[in-house]
Amino acid sequence: MEQLSQDELRIDRPPQTLRGMALERMRAAIIAGRFAGGARLVERTLCDQLGVSRSVVREVIRVLEAEGLVESLPNRGPVVARMDWALARQVYDIRRQLEGSAAEACAAVADAGVDAALAAALADIRAGDEARLFAATTRFYEVIFRAAGHEVAWEIVQRLNGRISRLRALTLAAADREVPGPERMARIAAAIAARDGAAARLAVEAHLDEAARLARRALEGG
Repeated sequence: MEQLSQDELRIDRPPQTLRGMALERMRAAIIAGRFAGGARLVERTLCDQLGVSRSVVREVIRVLEAEGLVESLPNRGPVVARMDWALARQVYDIRRQLEGSAAEACAAVADAGVDAALAAALADIRAGDEARLFAATTRFYEVIFRAAGHEVAWEIVQRLNGRISRLRALTLAAADREVPGPERMARIAAAIAARDGAAARLAVEAHLDEAARLARRALEGG
């Protein structure tokens, strides 16, 4: 019998699992605010809404809990985690340190490939497609962290990604931004392209300072 090569058997893009699809839908719904903070997540209701089994729903809730989007409360079970300014401020403080450091380091080692990858992510961000926006924004920062060699820092950011996306959705529609978010990110990319680490760090800090101001106003109702 003729032996098949490894390439002939390899599945380059395995189909998405039912669990993966359910997880994406639930994560997107929470980030978009379709489930309010503190809302109970009832297994039977979610099974009907998602069209999946209880075992799948339980797996999805476990992942969302690890991402900080869901929390389990005594006598209530899983609920959508509440987001307040005290928590948001910590997220922004961590991002300021990690992203500022990564952007500065990236500028020191970036090449044409990094510049092109950042430009491609920015093009998707500017396309105005909300479904692609969060993925493109994540990709933008992943390019920076990986080019900088800040792999551990990127792992930390990924663990916060659910909360980061939730805050991003909260501030996205703010009408009184001094500078639109995509333009802030373009300034980060431009500083990296100019190989100016100090300017890249400052651009990150300016972007996050404004985002934090908008998030605080939204969360505190001021």
